[in-house]
Amino acid sequence: MKNLLLVFIGGGFGSVLRFLIGKHFNSIETGIPYGTFSANILGSFLIGIILGLAAKHNAINHNHTLLLATGFCGGFTTFSTFIYENHVFLKSGGFLLVFFGMYLAKSF
Repeated sequence: MKNLLLVFIGGGFGSVLRFLIGKHFNSIETGIPYGTFSANILGSFLIGIILGLAAKHNAINHNHTLLLATGFCGGFTTFSTFIYENHVFLKSGGFLLVFFGMYLAKSF
């Protein structure tokens, strides 16, 4: 039950932040989803950092990983939005940022 609560709390904060960023940065005139794009890029990078730190240094325990990576980053980035806007995300190299974040975290 504790694990579910950690994911729930992190996901709530991540989802609200993604909504606010999208509301502020997505362009209604052009239809270009700058906010969603930014959230996916930043979220991918953060997931890489978090998982890299957890893997190398054990600096982040399982509960923190659930709260931050699964919950917050999972809510902050969205697979459904990614599917809808995948042409933008794929062009950005967002997948590579997860691996880059992990590489940086392991290099510390």
